[in-house]
Amino acid sequence: QVQLVESGGGLVQAGGSLRLSCVASGLVFATYTMAWYRQAPGNQRELVAGITSGSSTNYADSVKGRFTISRDNGKNTVYLQMNSLKPEDTAVYYCRAGRQRDYWGQGTQVTVSS
Repeated sequence: QVQLVESGGGLVQAGGSLRLSCVASGLVFATYTMAWYRQAPGNQRELVAGITSGSSTNYADSVKGRFTISRDNGKNTVYLQMNSLKPEDTAVYYCRAGRQRDYWGQGTQVTVSS
């Protein structure tokens, strides 16, 4: 079955960096659009960044210039490099694989202290 496993979250001070990884299995990874979402307590889940099978990318305005999404099809992995982190980036970050249907990971907590 399809599995998406995120890692790399943690506690970091404002201005710091983290790199999230999401390893996918059970699907033809290279054919899927991959994306990172986040959900803070009391908020709806929101798109952070996406990358198509052709490696076109898009970002939420709030993270443009600070976050970079990338993929390694040989490793079935999508990454989210997060720099210049802010307390408002604190959330659970989820990986999503999208094609005819969507698959989600279990999430990884990112906490940015001020």
